[in-house]
Amino acid sequence: MQKAPYITGHLTEHCGDDSYGTLDGYLQRGGYAAAKKAITEMTPEQVVDTVKASGLQGRGGACFPTGMKWSFMPKNTTKPKYICCNGDESEPGSFKDRLLLERTPHQLIEGLLIGAWAMGAQKTFVYIRGEYAAPATQMERAVEEAYAKGYLGKNVMGTGFAHDIVVARGAGAYIAGEETGLIESLEGKKAQPRKKPPFPAEHGVFGMPTTVNNVESFCHAPHIISRGPQWFRSMGTEKSPGTTLFGVSGHVVRPGLFELPLGTPLDTLIFEHAGGLREGRKVKGVIPGGLSVPILPAGQLDVPMANEALQQRKSALGTGGIMVMDDTTCMVRVGCVISWFYREESCGQCTQCREGTGWLHKLMERIERGAGSMDDLDVLLDVADKMEAKTICALSDAAAWPVQGLLRHFRADFEAHVKHGKCPFPQSFEL
Repeated sequence: MQKAPYITGHLTEHCGDDSYGTLDGYLQRGGYAAAKKAITEMTPEQVVDTVKASGLQGRGGACFPTGMKWSFMPKNTTKPKYICCNGDESEPGSFKDRLLLERTPHQLIEGLLIGAWAMGAQKTFVYIRGEYAAPATQMERAVEEAYAKGYLGKNVMGTGFAHDIVVARGAGAYIAGEETGLIESLEGKKAQPRKKPPFPAEHGVFGMPTTVNNVESFCHAPHIISRGPQWFRSMGTEKSPGTTLFGVSGHVVRPGLFELPLGTPLDTLIFEHAGGLREGRKVKGVIPGGLSVPILPAGQLDVPMANEALQQRKSALGTGGIMVMDDTTCMVRVGCVISWFYREESCGQCTQCREGTGWLHKLMERIERGAGSMDDLDVLLDVADKMEAKTICALSDAAAWPVQGLLRHFRADFEAHVKHGKCPFPQSFEL
């Protein structure tokens, strides 16, 4: 494997060493000690309380408190309880879970064991997107190793605790990243999100109580158990503790993954860690958290990369996938790409999303080719407003927010297309 550059921190400390992905290599670095501590020295309630005290937020985009989510799993039930580990990672601009699956699969298994003990879960389904062939193969190999050495199965590490892990591969649908869409896909059905309630904790995989968390969320658990919640809170911000993996791509000199405390300023990530832009170029706009979050203009890059700070700028942390665009970029073309993606990925279940994503792309494309009018800009915002917070899942919101952000900060680009009857940015990428 190619070694992964530009990453530091407790999650990624040993990612440059191929042996870390093997059971022997993981054990040599203290692997599974936290899981054994949790199972033999702590009650399930104590584990949940520890994760709650750490302030760990889900790293899949919604930023929901992980410990609180674990506490929703019903305690007094005769039904089997399941975990779904969301490794679908279909958000454009995000590639952190891929690294963790490829380079640290046993770290994930240990985090899953801790979560399983805390929630009393009998089985975990690790759902990995279909395009992630190498990560899925790595995860399957690690699971086989764990079974062979007694770290999974009927008697985990000789503790009497039983837990099984199944690796499931998706078929490449963006909508399967939504937790109930993932559950539907796992059950062999079309990945259409479910209406809530009931929530997965009550009625999840195969109708059983289920907790769904992201890959990175589980990977933090061993470190929190071994080092304590206050250690985790010593990094990041008060409302968003700990580190996370930021993926930086686009017009930067050194794209890559960077494990840094939440609250690290966006401009520090771009200009210090990612090496800034090509010579002679300036930042025009940055999408800070994956394709679905609103863009920020060059003048707002001092914002701390934490959800509470980004929300004040009318954006979001999302998955931490930072996409940098320089001053050659046509923002109308950016809108065309984004609206096309969401038009293609809508499951079609909700009218506002099915029809709205099509209208957004049709209007964007018309403006791009020079046939748009000033009224089209208002129609874009009207359509986006009618899509937001009105559907079963958040895909409709994810399609609307980027459009709102582009017009909020770069309306001049759209007006220039209308006035000139063509794209006025000859150096921009082509559609």
